[in-house]
Amino acid sequence: MEDKLLLAVAVAVVLVALSWRLIIRPSLAAKPKLNLPPGPWMLPVIGSLHHLVSSPLLFRILRELAKKHGPLMTLRLGEVPALVASSVEAAQAILKVHDTSFADRFTPATFATVAYGGTDLILSPYGERWRQLRKIVVQEMLTTTRVQSFKHIRQEEVARFLQGMAASAAAGTAVDFSTAVSKLINDAFLRECVGSRCKYQDEYLDAVHTATQLASGITIADLYPSSRIMQMLGTAPRKGLACRRRFDRILKQIIQEAKEAMECGDKTAHESFVSLLLRLQKDGSMPIPLTNETIIALMFDMLAAGSDTSSTTLNWAMTELIRSPAAMARAQAEVREAFKGRSIITEDDIAKSGISFLKLVFKETLRLHPTSPLLIPRQCREACQVMGYDIPKGTAVFVNVWAIGRDPLYWDDAEEFKPERFETNNLDFRGTNFEFIPFGAGRRMCPGINLGLANIELALASLLYHFDWTLPKGMEPKDVEMWEAVGIVASKATSLRLHPVTFIPPPAVA
Repeated sequence: MEDKLLLAVAVAVVLVALSWRLIIRPSLAAKPKLNLPPGPWMLPVIGSLHHLVSSPLLFRILRELAKKHGPLMTLRLGEVPALVASSVEAAQAILKVHDTSFADRFTPATFATVAYGGTDLILSPYGERWRQLRKIVVQEMLTTTRVQSFKHIRQEEVARFLQGMAASAAAGTAVDFSTAVSKLINDAFLRECVGSRCKYQDEYLDAVHTATQLASGITIADLYPSSRIMQMLGTAPRKGLACRRRFDRILKQIIQEAKEAMECGDKTAHESFVSLLLRLQKDGSMPIPLTNETIIALMFDMLAAGSDTSSTTLNWAMTELIRSPAAMARAQAEVREAFKGRSIITEDDIAKSGISFLKLVFKETLRLHPTSPLLIPRQCREACQVMGYDIPKGTAVFVNVWAIGRDPLYWDDAEEFKPERFETNNLDFRGTNFEFIPFGAGRRMCPGINLGLANIELALASLLYHFDWTLPKGMEPKDVEMWEAVGIVASKATSLRLHPVTFIPPPAVA
């Protein structure tokens, strides 16, 4: 018995040796060793995940790792190869020099499930369909003329918002500024999208926030996409699918009601993104079929990407002004001088006034608090070389614009809020200055910059014009919490509570 066992072991050893010599070793030799960017040491199965558990804020962890391993860094998230760019040179190489090679989106299982399997604009693979969808969004939905056509909506919503602030000021009560601003932006944005106040608003926003939370985490299904077992064990994609079904149901109702209103000649029904898409669908003039499913996917993109990002920027802007009394005083002095004697500010007033410091406040806010600190991840669609390193096809790519915007190599007093720094340079956030790319750059750059800024500029100007702002009793500016919440959008982790003090009473709203 023992002799047979020894013989079996001997045979097994010989087979392993032969396999190594004849099969495994030649296959390894056939593959040249790649010159990958440096990165932290990895473990079997989990890869680099053990380096990412010290904080739930991934962009902060990645900045610290980049300080040790360099501006172009390799990670492995489970079985997913990943690349992190944390410098101007690295970002420019990916988003400009090799833009086509990195023009696909990285779509983990949860992302893909929520966002219609990557058939929408945001996650759609680079190709003809994506080009045609982007053309619809850029040349039809988000033109300057279209954005300006919604100014009456923004002005009406801001006027209602100011009344709420005035009531709190009269009562001497503090307001949850973060929640109030979120409601303001959502009210305006949904009217721009569907043409009127939406009775499904609360239900839809709840589904959006649930989906965002699901997509913000790293799940088993996302880490091991090739494993059917892990796909079955992962619960986030299934929960994401339930959210998507809620989107479908609500958006189908909105589209049906919009069709009926348009057929009845309701003028307000013709003043929305939904009505525009329905007209294009009816005309049949688009190069790709504009089906109801495509309209739903585009509306999901607009609603999911447009509301939280704008309210987050406005909330951070006010937070930074509260923490910087000198900047607050200068911003208020500018708007109060520019609009002296007016009972209310309009968007036309702002366009004619030439006010500049307020725009610098938004720039500095976006530098310190980009709403998507790692942008929306891209994916390498063809093997290429970046900064002398080999990048394999299929690599997920993260550009840490949060780290770049706070890098002392490019910014003096990088962690300080100083809007005036932009007075002495021509840096802009539209994708040409790679030290300042809060909206990304290249082919997949955010197309909604103009609409996003329009939704917050009038609001902040009006808030500074009509009210002074104080912190709750006992709080100093330095006491305001500045940590980000966990999520795709880096919103403020805690609500900003303020006391409005009326300076110029806003007019009553009918």
